[in-house]
Amino acid sequence: MGYCMSVYVDDQNIIGTPEQQQKVVKCLKREFEMKDLGKTKYFLGLQIDHLNNGILVHQTTYIEKVLKRFLMDKAHPLSTSMVVRQLEVDKDTFRPRGDDEDILCPEVPYLSAIEALMYLASHTRLDISFAVNLLATYSSSPMRRHWNGVKQILHYLQGYLSDPRKGRSQTGYLFTCGGTSVSWRSMKQTIAETSSNHAELLAIHEASRECVYLRTVIRHTR
Repeated sequence: MGYCMSVYVDDQNIIGTPEQQQKVVKCLKREFEMKDLGKTKYFLGLQIDHLNNGILVHQTTYIEKVLKRFLMDKAHPLSTSMVVRQLEVDKDTFRPRGDDEDILCPEVPYLSAIEALMYLASHTRLDISFAVNLLATYSSSPMRRHWNGVKQILHYLQGYLSDPRKGRSQTGYLFTCGGTSVSWRSMKQTIAETSSNHAELLAIHEASRECVYLRTVIRHTR
């Protein structure tokens, strides 16, 4: 069985068994001056967490840098990545350019923002792919409403942080039986989630566990 090695400028990643990795590193060090940093934790904007049950790849730090770069790190969060499209063409945010609309001035970093978001969408944030690709089609002549669409995505990326100080979301659920509340909870999640989807899945997991427990109790009391 062979090994795989990826190289970007002076950064390298080696994939293989521990024995293969040591053999490759030893051979490379004989030819080049190198430093072994151990398991990869950060590579080209990707954060790699080695967990007991697998490997988690996310871009939390990259998102934070993008938000700061475009002065959106203090922006209020939103729950959707794009505005709802209107059936009436004249009211649609993505309608063709009107005669009274001006193209954005070069000082507005539209292309830079699209490029940063496309890198994010193509790696770990599939949930913004549609919105980013749609806005990218207007890169040659963006207007103010398109720039507002870009900022909507940045607001959304900020949206999974319910607690802005620690970057943790809030889980809450309520169960009723016969019109009466029988179980409820509101708690801060224990980890900093990598996306709004991640936060929602954790909340669903907690609520589902409680649901299974309550159904078991009800079944045994009948």
